[in-house]
Amino acid sequence: MADTDKPLLIKRYASRRLYNTETSDYVTLEDIAGFIRAGREVQIVDLKSGDDLTRQYLLQIVAEHESKGENVLPIGVLTDLVRSYTTEIQSVVPQFLAASFEMLRDGQSKMMENISSMPNPMAAMPGFEAMRKQQEVFMQAFMGGLPGWTGAPHTKEEPAAEAGSKDEELAQIKRQLAELQNKLSKL
Repeated sequence: MADTDKPLLIKRYASRRLYNTETSDYVTLEDIAGFIRAGREVQIVDLKSGDDLTRQYLLQIVAEHESKGENVLPIGVLTDLVRSYTTEIQSVVPQFLAASFEMLRDGQSKMMENISSMPNPMAAMPGFEAMRKQQEVFMQAFMGGLPGWTGAPHTKEEPAAEAGSKDEELAQIKRQLAELQNKLSKL
């Protein structure tokens, strides 16, 4: 069984073929990209010279994905990267990019933890409850005249309201909608 803690060693032969030392077979750039997406670190070395070619092949994988229309890097970022090679800022860029991607990974994992721990992730969204009520009122007004429509189901926490409270609720929703429209028009 492979030790996934250490990088997967890929050897490049003189014929430029890439050889997976764990499975004893030849691999493509797409295979290597798959290993990386699966969370595996890779190291690509030239068999004859022993030179580490990992950076060169990773850049080639990125370039191939970008050329296929899988654009992840905006033109501005690519332009800034090219500029950084000719300026004294060159020494800061690698640390900045590494820190940025680390923050992105941390943020994604925290967001996934928060979402998975919530019974309904949308319920935490600001204005969700007002939006849900507006949708319920809209559906009641829209579908109310159709045969077989009994209205939106009510939860245990929200028993069926009387006609008077429905009118109050509708008035409140209309006020909230007007406030939101007013805020949007100011933006």
